[in-house]
Amino acid sequence: MGIVKKNIFIAIIFIALTAVIIALIDFAYRERENSGEITLFGNVDVRQVDIGFRVSGQVTQLMFEEGDRVPQGTLMCTLDHTPYDSKLKEALAAAEAVQANLDNAEILLHRRQELIGSGAVSQEDLDNALAKRDELAANLLLVEAAIQVAKDNLSYTQAYAPTDGIILTRIREPGTVVNPADPVYTLSVSSPVWIRAFVDEPNLGRVSYGMTAEVFTDTGRRYTGKIGFISPVAEFTPKTVETAKLRTDLVYRLRVYVDNPDHMLVQGMPVTVKLNSQNKTRP
Repeated sequence: MGIVKKNIFIAIIFIALTAVIIALIDFAYRERENSGEITLFGNVDVRQVDIGFRVSGQVTQLMFEEGDRVPQGTLMCTLDHTPYDSKLKEALAAAEAVQANLDNAEILLHRRQELIGSGAVSQEDLDNALAKRDELAANLLLVEAAIQVAKDNLSYTQAYAPTDGIILTRIREPGTVVNPADPVYTLSVSSPVWIRAFVDEPNLGRVSYGMTAEVFTDTGRRYTGKIGFISPVAEFTPKTVETAKLRTDLVYRLRVYVDNPDHMLVQGMPVTVKLNSQNKTRP
């Protein structure tokens, strides 16, 4: 009987401890709910740009290697500009020729206008001189447009970084002949940084645009940001996202804009996002 009583006593203690633990967990959960904290899991959005040329030609220079950080506006690569230099010179020469003919046509027209009153020239001669002057003036506009096109094409032999980023892929090498829009580099956009996270439907009403967010990496780094986008369309939880509930739950995609002063938020990195619904922005 002593052993039975001892076992019953141990069982009672075990049940009591289990009840206490469950109560503490439930209390902590309720405290967290009452505090307004929402914990989400997501990733730094992978955004990239293919860098190419707007004209065709032979690649002459590639200034960067994979992994290099590139500031916005930096010259990244060039094409052989010789054919486009020639086109520009050709257009400039054509403009000079048309301008010379136009100047001469203006002189002839002026003479016809002076002599028309005395009858030395006919009205037909005056009309022809006027038409010739107008035709050459129109031709001058055409060649001026051709000059601008040639200048633009010449400038398109250089490609610049459209934003701050990191070279993900160097696709071509010097000597390669490329067509317009053929990618030469793939640039990973580093600014601004977006966090893609998902919130379940019960918590959707607790988040709003402009709500302050704290972002934590697995290494313990902390960043601050704000919610800049809430999807109006529900979707099933992506397989790459870990949540506390089943993956088949319907969730809404969020985009959190984050300050990244130390450039340590790498695209694709998993992060934890904490929101405080008590700081919810009122419309």
